[in-house]
Amino acid sequence: FKAPSTDHPALYRDLLRTNRVHWIAEEPPAELVREKMMECHFRFRHQMALVPCVLTLNQDGSVWVTLVKPARAITPGQFAVFYKGDECLGSGKIVRIGPSVYTMQQGKNREENPKKEEIDKIEPVT
Repeated sequence: FKAPSTDHPALYRDLLRTNRVHWIAEEPPAELVREKMMECHFRFRHQMALVPCVLTLNQDGSVWVTLVKPARAITPGQFAVFYKGDECLGSGKIVRIGPSVYTMQQGKNREENPKKEEIDKIEPVT
């Protein structure tokens, strides 16, 4: 897929999954084990701004990462690196990405604006 512009909604996603995370200090952090979720920050490119996110721990040690706002050009094979304050918690390779903002918008548009054929099928009230 080639997006028509560098800011096209098809390039933005707010959900990804990593493989098993390599945790640095605690394996995995106690809060994540206890709550099954944890707020932190992440980045997937060197020197990019940290993005607030929520981690959800999976049984196999992988995590789902839900971003507070969609990030551009997340790609499987890149590494997601997690931070709490200045501390690097660990990292995992991105193995799956959720639907793009564009795909989500298309789905919403379909729900809100049924196609003409679908409207024609609706029987008029007599």
